[in-house]
Amino acid sequence: MTEIYEGGCFCGRIRYRQHGRPMFVHCCHCRDCQRQSGSAFAVNALIEADRVEIVEGEPVMITLPTDSGYPHDVYRCPQCQSALWSDYGRRGWLRFMRVTTLDRADEFAPDIHIFTRSRLPWVRLPESAIAVEEYYSPAKLWPQQSLDRREAARLKAGSDR
Repeated sequence: MTEIYEGGCFCGRIRYRQHGRPMFVHCCHCRDCQRQSGSAFAVNALIEADRVEIVEGEPVMITLPTDSGYPHDVYRCPQCQSALWSDYGRRGWLRFMRVTTLDRADEFAPDIHIFTRSRLPWVRLPESAIAVEEYYSPAKLWPQQSLDRREAARLKAGSDR
């Protein structure tokens, strides 16, 4: 049976359920995540979009520019503006859930720290942490089961990326 993780925005207007564990968890130290979150980093759990169920409320989408040229759609509560998840590149089938909006956020530690080239100097990473200066190849670091899930979701959506 799939475990269910519940979460929501700061004010409680939006509630969601995440069906199952994420495929991989990023702790992103890029300047965009820092500015968008008002913090030193953002922690994102990558999961198939069809494993996320909105239980209450309706988020609004805000599109932000990126260096890649692909859109970065951030889904926020219309009331308190908490960022709940992102869709990088408007794939539609993959969500980058903000881990700290989960009620049990402590269950998902980062698998990798990305864009550490812009990590704030006072943020200390554990010695055992996998950290890269920019992005990385999922094929090299993700567990096979996660790669299989990602590919199945991509194919189901009929996506070429």
